[in-house]
Amino acid sequence: MKTRTIKKVTAGITREQFEEAVSRYAQATNREAAINKEIESEVNEVLEKYEDELLCLAQGKETAYGIAYSYCAANKATLFVKRRSLGTAHGIAGFRLGTPRLKTLKGSNWKTVLKGLKDKLPAYVRTTEEPAKDMLLADRNNAHVAPLLISLGVEVVQDELFYIETNKAA
Repeated sequence: MKTRTIKKVTAGITREQFEEAVSRYAQATNREAAINKEIESEVNEVLEKYEDELLCLAQGKETAYGIAYSYCAANKATLFVKRRSLGTAHGIAGFRLGTPRLKTLKGSNWKTVLKGLKDKLPAYVRTTEEPAKDMLLADRNNAHVAPLLISLGVEVVQDELFYIETNKAA
């Protein structure tokens, strides 16, 4: 397991202190892995214990939801005249308005909508211009691109990251 952190450099650390620090780090990492493995094992046991019951409950909920929805949808005009919900002894069912969204009309598509917006409502057309950083990084060694980067005020940098890689515990 690799862990990368940026830490303040402290001077005067001896080789023995370094070895001790790496040893403690490795011990903590191995113990952490053992604890996580045990937690995962126990969680899997509990999940297996209730797996069948949870599956039955999910199927029962799906069936009950379908019945409740069918009833409410079929009687929507009479049940939901004043309110959008219906209370029962066991809960509330109803219809909510979803988040507003735009949908094209039949026979139309977003390409034709964009053309119309450019003519009639140009303020509602986005044009995004931004540097293609991924392409610049990919072509940073290209003879055409490399000399221009500095003149454009850009440099390619790579941070050096410290890491400790511990040996796996048996």
